[in-house]
Amino acid sequence: MADSSIHLRIGRDELVIRRRYETLSIVNDFGAAMLFLVGSVLFFSESTMYAGTWLFVIGSVLFCLRPTIRLTRRFHLQKRYRGGMAGSHESSMDF
Repeated sequence: MADSSIHLRIGRDELVIRRRYETLSIVNDFGAAMLFLVGSVLFFSESTMYAGTWLFVIGSVLFCLRPTIRLTRRFHLQKRYRGGMAGSHESSMDF
């Protein structure tokens, strides 16, 4: 039976950069989700509906930041490696 394992070589710096952006993306997603959750609860009362609306707006801005974080990470890696191997193994499942 043939060995079907795949071996990828990723530089240490690239892993550090990816982990930092991944952490930033996770924190951003969690913040957006919390704002939407609290905003939803605030919609139950007429007196807090205005605040809930603003939390939805801010949460939407955070969701818009997610692709910005991914694009910034990509530019960071391209700049660091000058178009080399960085990013060649990215997938649509990438945070």
